[in-house]
Amino acid sequence: MISTLGRLLQDEHPNHPQALLDRARRPSRWMGSLACTLEDFFTHCGLALPADHTGRLAAGHRRRRIEAAPPPLRPQVRTFAGSLLRARERALRAGALPRTDTTIDAALAIVRDLAIFFSDQRGKQDWALADVHDVEAFLAMRPKARQRRLIVLRQSFRFARSRKVLLADPTRGVQAKGPSGFRGTTVAVGQQRELFRRWTTAIDARPHEALLGILALLHAASSREVRLLRVDDIEPADRTVRLGKRPHPVPLDPASWSGLQRCVAYRENQRTDNPHVVVTRITKTGRAPAATAYISHGLDPCGIPPRTLRCTRLADLVNVLDPKLVAAALGMEPKGVMIYLADHVDRTRLPDTLTEKNP
Repeated sequence: MISTLGRLLQDEHPNHPQALLDRARRPSRWMGSLACTLEDFFTHCGLALPADHTGRLAAGHRRRRIEAAPPPLRPQVRTFAGSLLRARERALRAGALPRTDTTIDAALAIVRDLAIFFSDQRGKQDWALADVHDVEAFLAMRPKARQRRLIVLRQSFRFARSRKVLLADPTRGVQAKGPSGFRGTTVAVGQQRELFRRWTTAIDARPHEALLGILALLHAASSREVRLLRVDDIEPADRTVRLGKRPHPVPLDPASWSGLQRCVAYRENQRTDNPHVVVTRITKTGRAPAATAYISHGLDPCGIPPRTLRCTRLADLVNVLDPKLVAAALGMEPKGVMIYLADHVDRTRLPDTLTEKNP
């Protein structure tokens, strides 16, 4: 890193902090160790602005989605992408909840797939020729993603109709068949016990794996909450932590507290100034949180993603407690937890009234 920095300082290009940071950044998905270190140092000292590497990667993703559409249908996809970005800017100015780069990228991927389907499968090179039969055939290709795809298609065709690209909206009258509730995978009780024993007693479970698994399984913690957890969010006197946007500190049981202390001890052994609890080999020299991919693959030794464990806990809490109370405790919107509410009654949780009548 020092030799690379020396070459950057001695070449013919400007070597002020902002230009140096931009030239040290790699064009790949990861900006590189040198760029990360320089960004932390320059921004901490007030010498440069962040490189916005995430924004540049998102722009590249959007550009590839647009260019993958067939040429006759590509201009409308590009215009729709611009409308999504303008809507996000308006939401930011208004203080509303804007679309994330991931949401915009997923929407453009759906419109790109529709454009390719129109061109290859239906032989249509103009959006004005789209009809309801084309939309139904496209949605039938992936029945499980029907509802999400239909939402994006309605947005796209509504925007196209406002710009006089087509006269009639082909998605009008198309229904999102199937229930709108949670249809994901959950973990059985027996497997939950095995995972709990692994994270509390097994010596081969790494500290980060144990913390991520226990917090997701017992406290419905998301990967983002664990990833952004900082040392100053821990209150040793009360044995509580602040997770994400939850309104109150979360009290930890002995198993969760023990797993947290293992991560804190692991962090101290790395002799780092990074304020986050989860510190990796790459982030220990800076102040940035661990990469999203690192957290997403943190439970690969168990074969279960963190999202599945969190959904398991949410489904159990919502069906046992009041969903509104669960949403308030976790800092979520009520409609975000209502999808986990079952549409049937578990007879094993009801009192046996027949036994009481006929003792």
